[in-house]
Amino acid sequence: MTDALFLFDPQVDDVPVNSDELHAGWKLTLPAHIKRHAVQAMRLKAGDSLQLSDGNGLRIQAVMADPEAGLAEVVEVGREPEPLTRLALIQALAKTGHDEQAIDMATQIGVDQVVPWQADRSIAKWKVGRTDKKWNSVLDAATEQSRRAFKPQLEACASSKEVVAICRRACVHGDVVIVLHQDATDTWSGVEEKVAQLVERTLQDGRPRTVSVVVGPEGGISEQEVADFRQGRSGELRTGAQYSESRDGRSCSVVAVVSGVGTLRVTPTR
Repeated sequence: MTDALFLFDPQVDDVPVNSDELHAGWKLTLPAHIKRHAVQAMRLKAGDSLQLSDGNGLRIQAVMADPEAGLAEVVEVGREPEPLTRLALIQALAKTGHDEQAIDMATQIGVDQVVPWQADRSIAKWKVGRTDKKWNSVLDAATEQSRRAFKPQLEACASSKEVVAICRRACVHGDVVIVLHQDATDTWSGVEEKVAQLVERTLQDGRPRTVSVVVGPEGGISEQEVADFRQGRSGELRTGAQYSESRDGRSCSVVAVVSGVGTLRVTPTR
C-alpha cells in the first residue's frame, strides 16, 4: 500500500514549494489541517511515511518526525511532468450528488480538467461560492485518495452554448471530443481509433492535446444540444439505455471511457 498523500495550498499554507530549496533531511512544519488529518484521523506515528503535494506536480516523500509538533522530515523531493495528452471531463450538473460522484471517480482514474456544465436538462443549479467549494473538496479528497501529484483543474461553470464553443475550438485544434449519448452510433472501437491517432500525432510533434468527455444530466442531453455538438464535429459514443436512467450506468460509462483513454496517454520523459 502506498503512503498516504496530503494536499497543501501554496497560496495559504506555509510550506516551501520550490524544489530547489528543499532537500533530504529538512524538517517541515505540517499545516494544521494536514497535521489534524495525519495525526488525529489516520493515527500516523513517528517514523511513519507520508507524501505531500501542491497538486501541481510536486511530490515530497517524508517521514513523520514529531507528531505532536507536526514535524515531518523530507526524504525525497521531485516534480512530475504533466502528460502531453490531457483528459478533460465536461460534467453536467446533476441532482443528489450524482455529479460529484462522477468527478470523484474520474479524478481517481486520471482526469486532468473538470468543466461543470449547466445543461438544458440539469435540475441542479451552480451556485458560485458554494457549489465550486463542494466540487473542489471532492477533487481534493479524490486526488489524495488516488495518491496523485496533480489535482484536476476546476473550471468555471459553462452554459450549453459555451460547452459547444469549447468543443468546436478543441476540434479545430486537433483535439478529440467524445459525447456520451445513448442514441449515438459510434462505439468504443471507433473512439479508440480517434484517440490512438491523436496520441500518434502527439508523439510525432510533441504538442500537448486533450481528449474531452462530455457527460449529460439524468434527463439526457437535449435534442438541440446533440444537434449543436454534431455541427461542431464532436464524436459521439453510444452508452446504452441505462446511461440516462441509472447513476451507476452513467458512472460506469465515464469510468470505461476515461480509463480506456488514459491507457493511451503520452507523458514526457526527462
